[in-house]
Amino acid sequence: MMYTSLIRPLLFQLSAERAHNLAMSGLKIASQSGIATAALRAAVGSVPDAPVQAMGLTFRHPLGLAAGMDKNAVALRAWEALGFSHLEIGTVTPRPQPGNPQPRMFRLPEDEALINRMGFNNGGAEAAALRIKASKHRNLIVGGNIGRNKTTANEQAVEDYLAALNAVYAVVDYIAVNVSSPNTPGLRDLQSEASMRALLEAVANEAKRLGGKPVAVKIDPDSSKEHVQRTASLAVECGLKGIIATNTTVGRTGLRTPQARIDAIGAGGLSGAPLTRRSTEVVEWVREAVGSSASVLGVGGVRTAQDVRDKRNAGADLVQVYSGLVYEGPAMVRQLAAAWNA
Repeated sequence: MMYTSLIRPLLFQLSAERAHNLAMSGLKIASQSGIATAALRAAVGSVPDAPVQAMGLTFRHPLGLAAGMDKNAVALRAWEALGFSHLEIGTVTPRPQPGNPQPRMFRLPEDEALINRMGFNNGGAEAAALRIKASKHRNLIVGGNIGRNKTTANEQAVEDYLAALNAVYAVVDYIAVNVSSPNTPGLRDLQSEASMRALLEAVANEAKRLGGKPVAVKIDPDSSKEHVQRTASLAVECGLKGIIATNTTVGRTGLRTPQARIDAIGAGGLSGAPLTRRSTEVVEWVREAVGSSASVLGVGGVRTAQDVRDKRNAGADLVQVYSGLVYEGPAMVRQLAAAWNA
């Protein structure tokens, strides 16, 4: 394929974040041109419809783009042209913030993985909402992934989530509550039962007041089965319609990348192939806990048709990709979407 033989080698000559920014700039430009989006659609081929019901919404097929790729909602029409049924923008915060110091994104080619400590860098929820409103996308379901600002203490976190929710609510199809990123200090502390209940009840009640669009919560892969299932059950109790499993991991076991390189990179969330098995296991735990009372979105290390089927068989209703797209390119969208019913 042209991506793996030509485009990827060129992009991998650049730093991971620079390559990401270059790709996003190109997709942003493409999104502003009907000719360019048509060319993208022709290049990757059409993705046949295979409708899936999840969170009370109808998705064209199960494959979507995970949060973190298009943080500021700059390329929605391009993602639609590439064949995704849905994507999550963000994570967006109430106020713009630069994120953590660079370098903060790293490739591990030996593991087909990434490590990032981006830190919710984004232009703010209101700016993202304006772009979504202006994007003129048609067949793309958009989730708004929301978080708190780095400078906001956890004691005031609920206010941040509600502010972000209100900023994007009118222009998204569902809300994703991110309490599991390892790159905002103290954020995972919100996954304690008392904090989680207060936050999820507040967000669910506000979404209901605004019109009742579905809310999901994104959980981490590093917690125990007991904690995962308790969190999933709590989310259902609070009225949420979806559980997104999972975010990136802070674990580093079983990597092929030399330890010296891992040590030099330092902190951050690991995504990609090393997360495949664990994230699938968490999907299974979540489905066991919630039964049919909530939808499950499987995320983490999805690269192959078998990965898609494994997530489906574990109980996922939808599957999202991120790192796999970096390594395999856009041709994977059609291949993986078709794998769901194979």
